[in-house]
Amino acid sequence: MTTAVRVSENLVREARLLSAIESRSVTGQIEHWARVGKCAEENPDLTYRLIKDILIGVEELDQGESSEYKFG
Repeated sequence: MTTAVRVSENLVREARLLSAIESRSVTGQIEHWARVGKCAEENPDLTYRLIKDILIGVEELDQGESSEYKFG
């Protein structure tokens, strides 16, 4: 289900620039920022890089791409 949300023109302009670099739609870029921001607020001690890696791992699991981790 989608919901229309008003955002500033400045945010859309920034999202348009970065979405082209990251091969995302403008909406996809804003959703990405929202996911990262939500995770950062819930886990203030995590770095951006770690948050991004966690989100990549979650998406891999959702896509059925997983393997057993071998310690050592």
